[in-house]
Amino acid sequence: MREITIAIDAMGGDHGPHVTVKAALNILHREDDVNIVLVGLEDAVNAELKLRRVQVGTRLRVHHASEVVKMDDSLSVALRSKKDSSMRVTADLVKRGEADAGVSAGNTGALMAVSRFVLKTLPGIDRPAIASTLPSHPGSTYMLDLGANVDCTAQNLLQFGIMGSALCAAIEHKERPSVGLLNVGEEDIKGNDVAKEAGELLRSSGLNFYGNVGGDDIFKGTVDVVVCDGFVGNVALKSSEGLAKLIAEVLRREFKRSLFTRMAGLIALPVIRAFKRKMDPRRYNGASLLGLNGVIIKSHGSADVFAFEQAILKAVEEVRGGLLRRIADQVGAHQAAEGELV
Repeated sequence: MREITIAIDAMGGDHGPHVTVKAALNILHREDDVNIVLVGLEDAVNAELKLRRVQVGTRLRVHHASEVVKMDDSLSVALRSKKDSSMRVTADLVKRGEADAGVSAGNTGALMAVSRFVLKTLPGIDRPAIASTLPSHPGSTYMLDLGANVDCTAQNLLQFGIMGSALCAAIEHKERPSVGLLNVGEEDIKGNDVAKEAGELLRSSGLNFYGNVGGDDIFKGTVDVVVCDGFVGNVALKSSEGLAKLIAEVLRREFKRSLFTRMAGLIALPVIRAFKRKMDPRRYNGASLLGLNGVIIKSHGSADVFAFEQAILKAVEEVRGGLLRRIADQVGAHQAAEGELV
């Protein structure tokens, strides 16, 4: 079994080394073939390791970076002024082949900009996209783009479909995942001109294209992969997160309303716990920056240890599943098919 090395921006997010280091150590205990490089201010990272009575070794090392990209730093600051930031050094390690993937909980825009500048995009991909999973019945649905590209062409949406299909195949081991185009109706004539053209491109792409899907299909699990532009995707993502919080709060209040509802809550406790486990956003933490010439995972900035572990595991799974090779192969096959038609 080939060993996998993950570079972790230890300084990123709201909690920094207190969360990232602990999560990395948990992964080392669980995954025998994974090595970790903790990137950040050496003194801060070593202090956290000392607190946990852990020493560096063959599977764990610290790589010093003298700067930190703050959550409110502009893209220009992240790119031009902080060239030795933990975020930038993490991407550099991936580019140089010293790490198979990078994980950061830092500023999303800065991470995308820095990663794109350092790693560039894969051949045949015009724009990287942010992809993640959302809970559905019975499993989960992969969705992209979730905010990197507000305005998209039909060709962009086609590329998102190719990348999303490759991601699902790499993680879920489905060789022909179903792909749906998020639209205002299932009929081919629905949607704006970009959606109609994208539908035509996806239908002739060789992908397992289901057709148009609606917003409710995301959570019904109608398809494995849902494709949309970043504006729509981000709104759908934030709306679903808000709805999940609302449902949890309503249930909590209703079960505490009276003695009778408290007793009912105790009886329903196994169901409530199962629901909470299924809808727990921490289980789905970690968004893939697809289309880059390297595996980069963006963790939520407020992630706790469990959530950050999920982001690291996503990076491991994408490397194990040969994500970059799968995207390159699918893009190459599509380009070859286009060439035959010309």
